[in-house]
Amino acid sequence: MRRFGQLIGVKSENLDEYKKYHAAVWPEINIKISECNISNYSIFYKDGLLFAYYEYIGNDYQADMQKMADDPKTQEWWRIMKPMQAPLESRAEGEWWSDMEEVYHLD
Repeated sequence: MRRFGQLIGVKSENLDEYKKYHAAVWPEINIKISECNISNYSIFYKDGLLFAYYEYIGNDYQADMQKMADDPKTQEWWRIMKPMQAPLESRAEGEWWSDMEEVYHLD
C-alpha cells in the first residue's frame, strides 16, 4: 500500500459549488476510484487549499491512473471540477494536483 497526499487551490468563488458536488459525488466516480485501487480517500479544505489523502492498494499505479483518465464519466467530472481548481505554481511538470512528500507516518 502507498499513501498519497496532494494539494491544489480552489477558487473562492467556486468553493460552495465544489463542496456541493463533493457532498453528492456521482456513484460512477466513486466506483471508478475503487476500481482503480484507491481507498481511504479524503479531501480537506483550509484557506483556499484542498488537501487530498488516499491509499493506493494496487500493483500498477500508472496503469490504474490511466484507466481512470480514460473513463468517460471521470472525464465529465473533471471537466466540471478543473475550472473550479487553481493548481499550485510549484507543481511538477504534468501534475494537476501537486504531490506531497511524506515526512512522517505512524500506524
